Amino acid sequence: MFSRRKLLQSAACIAANGVARSSLAFAESARPGLIKAAEIAEAGLIYGLPMVMNYAVMYDFVINKKSGQYKGPFNQIVNEARVFTYKDTSVPTPNSDTPYSMLWLDLRAEPIVVSVPAIDPKRYYSVMLCDGNTYNYGYIGSRATGSDAGDYLVAGPNWNGPTPPGIKKVFRSGTQFSLALFRTQLFDPEDMENVKKVQAGYKAQPLSAYLKQPAPAGTGPIAFPKIDKKLAKTNFFEYLDFALQFAPAQPNEIEIRENLASIGIGPGKTFDFKELSLKDKLELAAGMKLGELKLEEAVKKAGVDINGWRVTSAGGDSAFFNGVWLQRAVIAKAGIYANDAEEAMYPFTRNDSDGQPLDGSKNKYTITFPPDQLPPVNAFWSITMYNGKTQLLIKNPIDRYLINSPMLPKMKKNADGSLTIYIQHASPGADKESNWLPAPAGPIYMVLRLYWPKEPPASSILPPGKGTWQPPGIKRV
Repeated sequence: MFSRRKLLQSAACIAANGVARSSLAFAESARPGLIKAAEIAEAGLIYGLPMVMNYAVMYDFVINKKSGQYKGPFNQIVNEARVFTYKDTSVPTPNSDTPYSMLWLDLRAEPIVVSVPAIDPKRYYSVMLCDGNTYNYGYIGSRATGSDAGDYLVAGPNWNGPTPPGIKKVFRSGTQFSLALFRTQLFDPEDMENVKKVQAGYKAQPLSAYLKQPAPAGTGPIAFPKIDKKLAKTNFFEYLDFALQFAPAQPNEIEIRENLASIGIGPGKTFDFKELSLKDKLELAAGMKLGELKLEEAVKKAGVDINGWRVTSAGGDSAFFNGVWLQRAVIAKAGIYANDAEEAMYPFTRNDSDGQPLDGSKNKYTITFPPDQLPPVNAFWSITMYNGKTQLLIKNPIDRYLINSPMLPKMKKNADGSLTIYIQHASPGADKESNWLPAPAGPIYMVLRLYWPKEPPASSILPPGKGTWQPPGIKRV
């Protein structure tokens, strides 16, 4: 672990590359001391990382039309009649099981009504409502609301009004910008036309249009700041400063917000790192470095180690995280927009069953599910392969990014009824290729997804880390 002294010295090198002006430096009489400011910056990075990550995704998907990842404007559902591939680079650890439909919501002027069609109960679907804090504040779908058609109202934090006739449920976002992420199960490649029909039934409209009333006065344009991976690191607190103006403080955020305000970050503060004095840059850079180290360590230790897999609770709402900002940041870092545990579980690993790092350039691996011990789910399960450095899907010769339960009829079982999956960079041979999960020629990161996991007393991965079902370890060949 780095000492604060060494981190301050390191940060001085970073700060020296900036413009050492002090026109916006904090008043010496009001600002916290060197160590205190660094502590606030450390906590601020951990607190704010999910919000900045979310803003970066939103910027690529709905604001920057030249991003290469642009989907469409706010308040308009964009259906992806495909699964994610290695070409999708905005979201780390993307799901390649379920074609996505995305609806980025601007709730400043009025609520949005989200409508879903009646869907075959055999086809799993979910609509996860996730705000700018990365809190999952509600669900529509197979588990949460069933397979019947329905109209649901999504409102911003400042809206007050009665529940309109015909609305089944009102969901309240904690921020003025929000995401409705639709996941629709794809059974196999030939099933895509059926998925398209389901997606065509997803609708979104302003409340005024739903009620056939005049629309309220519009909201003014916003100068969304450009963001990319490099800028997110160098200007982190500027992006957090921007995001906070659309996220009213909740009761458990008051203390951290007050601390951030004391170093010039928060609604109305117009934070600008370039304008800070060298001393102020030092403090913030040192604190951010400490925050990064703490987060990296926490991600490695998240959850419980079971046969080399890390099994932990996934996403949740504000009450679930209850002000434990490190837990929220770990979830965002491991895979932003993760479902609640009841909706999906995500054991992940970088190690084999002996605790050694997975590396496709050095080893071949297998994972074997004993007879009748496949992941226990109400919907379906999958194992997805990622580049261990980027946590993105990898290009491979058979365009296969995962093995999932709908593929089972085409896979080969062992004589005893067990199922072995071959995890390696090169093909294991034509006779085994049906069970091959292509790996990168380098570090490996894998996620086992269990959609709508079964609950006790049945065999279950729930409660997280304590369930009766455990994922089998990955063995070196």
